[in-house]
Amino acid sequence: MEFRNDAFEQLERRGFVFQTTHLEETKKMLKEKPITFYIGIDPTADDLHIGHFFGLQMARILQDCGHKCIVLVGGATALIGDPTNKKDMRKLLSKEEVERNAREISSIIKRFVSVDGDNPALIVDNADWLKPISYIDFLRDVGVNFNVNEMLSKDLYKNRLEKGGLTFMEMGYMLMQSFDFVHLNDKFDCVLQIGGSDQWGNICGGVELSRKMNFKDGTKRPLMMGLTCPLLTNAEGIKMGKTEKGTLWVSREKTSSFDFFQHFVNCLDADVERLLRFFTKIDVEEIKEMCKQDIVKAKKLMAFEVTKLVHGEDEALKAQKTAQNLFENGNINTENMPTETIKNVGEINILDFLSNLSIIKSKSEARRLIGQGGIEINNQKKNNISEIMNLNENQELVVKKGKKNFVKVIVK
Repeated sequence: MEFRNDAFEQLERRGFVFQTTHLEETKKMLKEKPITFYIGIDPTADDLHIGHFFGLQMARILQDCGHKCIVLVGGATALIGDPTNKKDMRKLLSKEEVERNAREISSIIKRFVSVDGDNPALIVDNADWLKPISYIDFLRDVGVNFNVNEMLSKDLYKNRLEKGGLTFMEMGYMLMQSFDFVHLNDKFDCVLQIGGSDQWGNICGGVELSRKMNFKDGTKRPLMMGLTCPLLTNAEGIKMGKTEKGTLWVSREKTSSFDFFQHFVNCLDADVERLLRFFTKIDVEEIKEMCKQDIVKAKKLMAFEVTKLVHGEDEALKAQKTAQNLFENGNINTENMPTETIKNVGEINILDFLSNLSIIKSKSEARRLIGQGGIEINNQKKNNISEIMNLNENQELVVKKGKKNFVKVIVK
């Protein structure tokens, strides 16, 4: 792969640069020659969400410019849990759960960074080097370099102390992630760690650990640096990636390609330019002009391109066609519509029926929507909160909430 010296400029122009530990040094380093960088993902679930995908986009830009990419799957750190931005301690996963999640995530990662060709990404698991280290050796070699007062002053620990207490186990998370950076430098000459801005404290911990270990041991490691992207939020500052069904996952089994497409079609107009910068290769000036001329057209293009990146072109075309049939042509085509099943319960109050669906959050929301004329079932507007429905086996119902939320309900 041919080396390009404009990686930092690309990241900056497209809005990925948020914080750097060494701004000028990072710019210079990425401009001079190919370097090795890494991004870490903890397998706390068996899938990736849109926030992970955002970070991997940053990694792909660096990789496409000829830099060597390492994706670290945290098989060891996931057993502890990152306390960052958490009010309470994360639910502890079993070793078997983490191992299974790590396998699933490793296969998904290969869809977003290139693992073939002349500059393949390397996928590693920190369990391979952290588990063999004895507890005493880790404390003596790594723990001795961390000052507890300094750690507690950092936001990732400070917030946990204020909101719910902090366990000794969670204190070890920063030490483990910091050591990952040092290990990857020793083994692969990795000199840059990237990630979301919520990882700033952990990234800085790795940079500082390398400096202290160099000084203590007389090791001649190069300067190690950190670079973060902003969290993926909308124009109102609200974190993106949450739908009425929950987290926006990248696997179709958890978030259908249609739901994925619709999530982005329904985004705020003010977010369209940023999302086109993040998730397409369209020139920035062309994006600006496109949004200025026709924001609705630009939004539809953005939703299609993001869905294509995550689910492939065929699924993106299906989602686009379904949306056109549902929302533009007035034809209800249920073939690719999100589908849910409910039990054959016979007679049921309409509020109870609606509250069982993922697009309705509660009975109170169902009551409010019916009162506002915002619910249709099989093209019939509902206005009676006392209506009794009679559900029969194998019956299909199309429920419409507002203008753009549909679900096909199958009675089993």
